Amino acid sequence: MKTDLNDLNAFVHVARCGSFRQAAQELQLTPSALSHTLRKLEQALGVRLLNRTTRSVSPTQAGAQLLLRLSPALGEIAQAMEGLNDARQRPAGRVRLNVPRAAAQLRLAPKLAEFRRQYPDIELEIVCNDALVDIVAERFDAGIRFGEQVQQDMIAVRIGAAIHFTVAAAPAYLAAAGEPERPADLLAHQCLQIRFPSGVQYQWEFAQGEQNITVATQGALVSDDLSVLLRAAVDGAGICYCYDEMLAPLVQTGKLQYVLSAWQPAPEYFYLYYPSNRNMPAALRAVIDFFSAKHQR
Repeated sequence: MKTDLNDLNAFVHVARCGSFRQAAQELQLTPSALSHTLRKLEQALGVRLLNRTTRSVSPTQAGAQLLLRLSPALGEIAQAMEGLNDARQRPAGRVRLNVPRAAAQLRLAPKLAEFRRQYPDIELEIVCNDALVDIVAERFDAGIRFGEQVQQDMIAVRIGAAIHFTVAAAPAYLAAAGEPERPADLLAHQCLQIRFPSGVQYQWEFAQGEQNITVATQGALVSDDLSVLLRAAVDGAGICYCYDEMLAPLVQTGKLQYVLSAWQPAPEYFYLYYPSNRNMPAALRAVIDFFSAKHQR
């Protein structure tokens, strides 16, 4: 025996209204179509559910018993569907982001208090991971990466201002080791090395006009954590290649000094990316809109 939930819902409407015409209006059907639906339902169940006269419609004893059991169940279903509507329309619930540590520090952290004030019903989980991960397989709602790292089948929106990479060292280090004048001079210096989670060691990139140079720098200190390398640079351990937003405060206080300023590479941008716009929860849409470029300077 196979019955359709819509057919049962049609029966409840007719039984409550006591009229095919009124029930048909509520269900946005024609009375004849509704009558046909009820006849099919009775045939499928093998029992008459409604007594019909030219003037009225009323449940049979079997119909009244079915109505008594169906009404609470259909009410629960309606409430559940209403809850889904709320999830689509009201920014609430959990959103998981996978982001590099630098993006979390530079682009998300300064805005989190404001985000909480605007969206108190959203639970935002930020997982900091510099490794490239499959956000769908790992059950993240969205991720943040540089543009060239975003998979082509993802939708990506830019967040925040341009990212600049610069080189700096402590004045004491430069006084002792000399200041490099061109990127190739770095090969004679202690350079604080960045290693990606993949095991690849980052090669420093430079540009001047149309000239682009990549230097496979050398150094005795290697880390995947820029904060460790920044502290080492301040303490005079070597030259650091880093986000200018992290270096600038240290340069302003005299703890570090820029070098090779004429050789800055082209700026880059962080992008927030996600799989699809289809049936997007309101909470994820709120996160995307809030942290996208139009909301940050």
